[in-house]
Amino acid sequence: MEVHADVDGSGVPLAVLLKRELCNQKVERPDILFGEANKSKKGEDFTLLLPRCHRTTGEGGGSGGGENAGGGDDDDTISVFAIFDGHNGSLAAIYTRENLINNVLAAIPPNLTSEEWTAALPRALVAGFVKTDKDFQTKAARSGTTVTFVIIDGWVVTVASVGDSRCILESAEGSVYFLSADHRLDANEEEVERVTASGGEVGRINIAGGAGIGPLRCWPGGLCLSRSIGDIDVGEFIVPVPHVKQVKLSNAGGRLVIASDGVWDALCFQEALNYIRGLPAEAAANRIVKEAVTSKGLRDDTTCIVVDILPPEKLSPPLKRPGKGVIKTLFRRRPSDEMSEDQMDRGCLEPDVVEEIYEEGSAMLARRLNINYPSGNMFKLHDCAVCQLEMKPGEGTSVHGNMPKHSRVDPWGGPFLCSSCQLKKEAMEGKLHSRTAE
Repeated sequence: MEVHADVDGSGVPLAVLLKRELCNQKVERPDILFGEANKSKKGEDFTLLLPRCHRTTGEGGGSGGGENAGGGDDDDTISVFAIFDGHNGSLAAIYTRENLINNVLAAIPPNLTSEEWTAALPRALVAGFVKTDKDFQTKAARSGTTVTFVIIDGWVVTVASVGDSRCILESAEGSVYFLSADHRLDANEEEVERVTASGGEVGRINIAGGAGIGPLRCWPGGLCLSRSIGDIDVGEFIVPVPHVKQVKLSNAGGRLVIASDGVWDALCFQEALNYIRGLPAEAAANRIVKEAVTSKGLRDDTTCIVVDILPPEKLSPPLKRPGKGVIKTLFRRRPSDEMSEDQMDRGCLEPDVVEEIYEEGSAMLARRLNINYPSGNMFKLHDCAVCQLEMKPGEGTSVHGNMPKHSRVDPWGGPFLCSSCQLKKEAMEGKLHSRTAE
């Protein structure tokens, strides 16, 4: 005999009601487990490990490996992990490590909902990177640094990157996603064109006979990268504007591998993932560094952070299907588009789908700071969009001020920049170089 719960007289089975109630419960935040490993050659790699970071101040505790930033109801915290790979000295990497997170969080308006905070984060990352670079220039130091900066907010992962450190995501199913960009001139033809158009010269080191050797470099300075923080001696066309990608994991979780070029110059992504199959985060990070050094020798600082994003209370690495690791160059459609009603009815767990929320890599501030999403009205119109300086109406310069008249963008509308940030923008776009040449 089948038992029914006649709560509303509809004769719905009790098991179905309980199942619906379970599905309607608030999705718990994941557990965060992480590990770090490093082999130092020059002493210019630095990391930031904040499993619990307050989203308003950037303060957080627990920078030791293997800690658990468990789920629960603490919606005021995020997790932050980053690698800063310095060059020509360590000052830029140290300064960025100490200041970037607060510059990013200061660019996010207060009193936002969780969804609004997520939407505001990509623009705040751009502002934070540019402000950090602009402030570091006042130190008159010639060093520079790459940055791969990861913020985990619940099941949403946002990665901002300049340079050639990398971040990859392996989902619980075993699919692999690149979450960072490679700004080496050898690997990015669009960046070569941008640097050249902004007044830089790109070429290889010439030897006797005129043959070029080694990677493409930007001159003066000889930097192999088109984006970094610092590097004032190379030129303003080496910009700090990050590539930003934001994705949402299913509640099956996944694993992040964040590593400096000392790892990626020695191992391809699939080798790295194969080495750490089944290992906990800290052991995984140590294994990747060990294999990279064994493969190529200790030629450069070699640093790796492994972060496991796990369903609550599941304190083991995500299970992987062997041989599945295929790069996903295109994200799947939203879960709601792919799941049939029958599939939804059969269980509460989401499918192992990584949903792309946002991605942008343009180096143009007018495009990156433009308010082109629903949360745009959260930002104060007359605050400088980069350094957050409060200005009176009419004091700032629109980021679109030099747009042609036939453009659909209003050159008198915001966002606005203060005078010093406007000069920074013009320098990055080669405008100051053009004026000097005239």
